Amino acid sequence: MGTPRVVTPLSDVSIIPGQRILTGIGEFDRALGDGLVRGSVVLIGGEPGIGKSTLLLQAAGRLGASGVPVLYVCGEESVQQVRSRADRVGASAGISLLPEVDVSIIEATVLAERPEVVIVDSIQTLLDPDLDGVPGSVGQVRATAARLVRLAKTHDVTLIVVGHVTKDGSIAGPRVLEHVVDTVLYFEGDADHAFRIVRAAKNRFGSVAEIGIFEMAEEGLLEVGQPSSALLAQRAGGIAGSAVMATMEGSRPLLVEVQALVSPSYLPAPRRLSVGIDNARLLQVLAVLERRAGVSLGSFDVYVSVAGGVRVTEPAIDLPLALALASSRSDRPLPSDCVAFGELGLTGDVRSVPHIAARVREAKRMGFTQAFGPAGSGSAPVTGVSAVRTLAEALGSVLGT
Repeated sequence: MGTPRVVTPLSDVSIIPGQRILTGIGEFDRALGDGLVRGSVVLIGGEPGIGKSTLLLQAAGRLGASGVPVLYVCGEESVQQVRSRADRVGASAGISLLPEVDVSIIEATVLAERPEVVIVDSIQTLLDPDLDGVPGSVGQVRATAARLVRLAKTHDVTLIVVGHVTKDGSIAGPRVLEHVVDTVLYFEGDADHAFRIVRAAKNRFGSVAEIGIFEMAEEGLLEVGQPSSALLAQRAGGIAGSAVMATMEGSRPLLVEVQALVSPSYLPAPRRLSVGIDNARLLQVLAVLERRAGVSLGSFDVYVSVAGGVRVTEPAIDLPLALALASSRSDRPLPSDCVAFGELGLTGDVRSVPHIAARVREAKRMGFTQAFGPAGSGSAPVTGVSAVRTLAEALGSVLGT
């Protein structure tokens, strides 16, 4: 039996001011929940080549330039490769490089150098010399992660760790890796799209609903200050199958384009393919369209996409998705000055969604004059919304069907 320790009443624990460290990259700080928390551990994952290392090197450069000492542990690249990339993104001041994979040596170096922020790229390259197994194995990832977390918590070091992802997009390695860290961030997007989205899947010190939006450029990742304008920049009006949705990402309203293509099928089982929208939600909207609004799609191939590589998961996409599908099916464009949002029930009713007023404000700011959606959750309707109670009513109001 171990020796008992003296316990500390919660009320006696003092909160130290200045616990946040701003990276100087506003979109990254937003996704983190207003910056890095001192002594916290952040895990960031994403597809190879999506920009994880680039973003972290840019953040390291901003932190170093502001006087925050940063140690960059490069387990995947040589110091020359990191220097070359740093020159490209304009990051150099205040960054020290450590080309090492032995976690015991990394621990000793951190204790000797005392950096405020440590970036490890990546956790799958590290090795605990006290254990058998190759780097990246389940045992090695679990052990090295535990040692790094203990180091961060014991010595008040802020730690950012890069993690590889599997084919389905989840962090590779044991699930305990995501449980022991404080924040888990995922990079969304692919090499075929300019936009990259950093989304929090877990955050002990902030909201998991906030995202950061970036654009990949030759000089690195650039913040997208007006995301609605950027996401709608290439939208062409007057084309059937295009609907604009007012979505919410955390506290930020965004306008995105939902595209649908309905084409006669020559297959026994017509295709139903979606990009940026959950396929199960697409199938449900198709069923509601056919059963509650009389829009027959059983013999048609259906393709839907959210333009720009954005992924929308909230139920408010139901109504604009249904409008885009009906527009493509009838070959009648939606009005170019309208946006839509709202969840569809299985009975065909349009259900309320949060933050209706914020969605309408963003639509008006972007020059849209009509907003179709639910009446609102309260007794008084939200000003500026053309309230629709059913999908059939929405189709009649927008498409005149």
